[in-house]
Amino acid sequence: MILRIPILLPLLLLAVASSLAVAADPALEPARASRPTDEASLPAPRDFQGIPGVAATPGGRLWAAWYGGGDDEGPHNFVMIARSEDGGRHWSDIDLVIEHPHPRVRTYDPVPWTDPLGRLWIFYAQCYAWWDGRAGVWAVVSENPDAPAPTFSAPRRLCDGIMMNKPTVLADGRWLLPVAMWRGVTKKDDPKRPDRHLPDEFNHYDADRIGTLVVVTEDQGATFSLLASLPFPGADILYDEHMFVERRDGVLWMLIRGRQEMLESTSADGGRTWTPAKPSAIPHINARFFIRRLASGNLLLVRHRTPAETGIPRARINGRLQTDRAHLTAFLSLDDGLTWPHRLLLDERLEVSYPDGDKLPDGTLVIAYDRARKADREILLARFSENDLLAGEMIGPGSAARILVNRAPARSADASQP
Repeated sequence: MILRIPILLPLLLLAVASSLAVAADPALEPARASRPTDEASLPAPRDFQGIPGVAATPGGRLWAAWYGGGDDEGPHNFVMIARSEDGGRHWSDIDLVIEHPHPRVRTYDPVPWTDPLGRLWIFYAQCYAWWDGRAGVWAVVSENPDAPAPTFSAPRRLCDGIMMNKPTVLADGRWLLPVAMWRGVTKKDDPKRPDRHLPDEFNHYDADRIGTLVVVTEDQGATFSLLASLPFPGADILYDEHMFVERRDGVLWMLIRGRQEMLESTSADGGRTWTPAKPSAIPHINARFFIRRLASGNLLLVRHRTPAETGIPRARINGRLQTDRAHLTAFLSLDDGLTWPHRLLLDERLEVSYPDGDKLPDGTLVIAYDRARKADREILLARFSENDLLAGEMIGPGSAARILVNRAPARSADASQP
């Protein structure tokens, strides 16, 4: 009941203070959660799905969340959630859907996360059309995520922006949220298609607000505030998708998605000020990565090995030069991120991307990722241990890769092919 008060009160205050603005701006209205009964009851066909996350609860249940709907990123998107009772070996059907009632407002980029109190948060973004220049980080919270019939709070809007990765809990108890304000609003905006066009009245883009943000809560999620904002490190960077690590010396280390490598910035004052972003020594591609400190104190990093590392050239799929989203690999650092001598290949195939992870109570590491968002439309999971990483292969009895979490059903056009 302690959680219900901070969840509901801001919603009531928002309704009283800005009811006219909310009525005029559907992206500020909360989404709704429902339990689908079958594929036909979902808000839209899943011709596209991906961008998953996974969280482990204190009782050992796993929750996976991802989004899809329509044929691409856009207003038909909605969030889907499933769970596993056996450490990720088997998964339920879609257990919960978060959708917006307005046909032009989408919910997307979900981030499931278990906080230090054992509460499960499902963060997600919400905006008009593909990107309205403002968006918003929303969340629903379950205080009983291991119960037979867990319940979730009403949706709550935390701040402007988009959060693509998990919060980081610092040694002093504060939570840092990696929120971003994207550059530009024109990509995937199609004036010829009303369902994909952003009208001027819903365009909230402000060039002075773009950047890599650090949002903080000092009261375990009751309130959130902006702690810092870094300018984007380059004009060609659109999605920063950053993550934080608190190093052993107390310095905060931020890694940021770049085009040819990871970018990095550091803070020596608890996240209030940051050094200018610069290329790090970690090779990567233009995609999301995942980094987390393990119970052992070592650092886990999941990223793609680049063609320069593997010696394997890019491939073509259906005549199109494929990006480097292949060879998804877990790395282990024993020296606080200076070197990464241990690695474990999770999935070498093309079109695998966007890892997110967590740790089960027994120490098993789990990484969720997607594959072929518009073709196979698979959400997958890898299970492994730190010993597997040290050995460079999956030697544990419960370790496995390519575990299917969810696959969208065949489309009618697919079914008609010979």
